[in-house]
Amino acid sequence: MSTIGFIGAGHIGSHLAELALRHGYRVVLSNSRGPETLSDLIERLGDGASAATAEEAATAGDVVVVTIPLKNIDQVPVAPLEGKLVIDTNNYYPQRDGRIASLDAAESTTAGLLQDRLPGSKVVKAFNHILFSDLTTVGAPAGTPGRRALAVYGDDADARATVEAMIDEFGFDTVDGGPLSESWRIERDQPGYVQPDDQAGLTEHLTKAKRDING
Repeated sequence: MSTIGFIGAGHIGSHLAELALRHGYRVVLSNSRGPETLSDLIERLGDGASAATAEEAATAGDVVVVTIPLKNIDQVPVAPLEGKLVIDTNNYYPQRDGRIASLDAAESTTAGLLQDRLPGSKVVKAFNHILFSDLTTVGAPAGTPGRRALAVYGDDADARATVEAMIDEFGFDTVDGGPLSESWRIERDQPGYVQPDDQAGLTEHLTKAKRDING
C-alpha cells in the first residue's frame, strides 16, 4: 500500500494525511470545493501530497479515507471505490447533519450508512474518536507503556487487520471491536469517545458503552 486517498480534507483528513506522509505514504486529498482550494494545504504538507477531485482521490488511493460531514455521505463516489478498503472517520452531529432516523432509532451506525452506500467496498471504522490534533502529537513506538489505543470495526477481518497494522505503524495500539454493527460503541457521547485511553482503558470503555435511542 503506497497511496492513501482522502475524500475530505478538514481537520481529521489533513492531520491524518500529515501522519501518513511521515510514514512514507503518498496522499491524494480532495474536498467539496475543488482541488484548487487545497493549494495552501498541499504546500504545507509538502512532497508526496497532491490535490484532486473526490473521484480522482478515490481512484488513486490503494486505501481511501472518507472524512466528511455525515450529511454529505451521498456525495461519496461509488464506482471508483469498488473492491477497495475504505476507512470511515465520520461522526453524527444532528446540529450539523440534521436528524437521521436510522441512527436516532439505533437501527444503524454511522459506518453502516457508509457501507450501505458502498456495497462493493470493505468499510472499516477508525480514527473517529481521537482529537485531530492528537493524531500528529501523541503517537508512540510499540511497547510504550500507556500507548494510546484506537478502536477498529469492520465486517471483513482482513480489512480490519490491515487498518490495525497501519494504526500501529502510525504510533497507536488498537482494539479490534468486531463488525460494523458494534461500532456504535465508539460513536459520539460514548464513554471512550475522544478519551486518551490505552488498550485496557479503551476496552473497558467499549464494554461500558450503552446504546441509547436519541429522540
